Amino acid sequence: MSEVKTPVVAGGRQCGAVRYALHVAPENAPVCHCRVCRRATGGLFAALAGAPTNAFAWSRGEPAVFASSSLAKRGYCRDRGAPLSFSYDYPEAHFYVTSGSMDDPEAAPSLKQVGIESRVGWVKFCEDVPAEQTGEDPEAAAFFAGMQSRQA
Repeated sequence: MSEVKTPVVAGGRQCGAVRYALHVAPENAPVCHCRVCRRATGGLFAALAGAPTNAFAWSRGEPAVFASSSLAKRGYCRDRGAPLSFSYDYPEAHFYVTSGSMDDPEAAPSLKQVGIESRVGWVKFCEDVPAEQTGEDPEAAAFFAGMQSRQA
């Protein structure tokens, strides 16, 4: 008999076709201003909440998936098109859900801003949240060096 885990955070699309659960509190909640995230969400930034991949589960249905770059995949509602998730293609990566799809977005306040080199100039919020450019540290720069966008 498998253990039933109680979700710490749950969410999904408003149509109810796709639902998810995080079984730990989000450990990483960035706001990303990069062009790829902006285009993937249709917004001016992507607000995300992350947890280790093994602490995440789809609890109803599964999203369609689009490989938005050579490094990452994004899940979205196949019926309504709304963005639901983001993950890098390496085993120790966190799995991220869009904060706006969470039942209680207050459970994952933004802890940092990333991709600020692409921030839209008139977007002003989270001014007291630490910010960094994409690939600011050498390890991140090496990871992103070979990235190829798959967005037109």
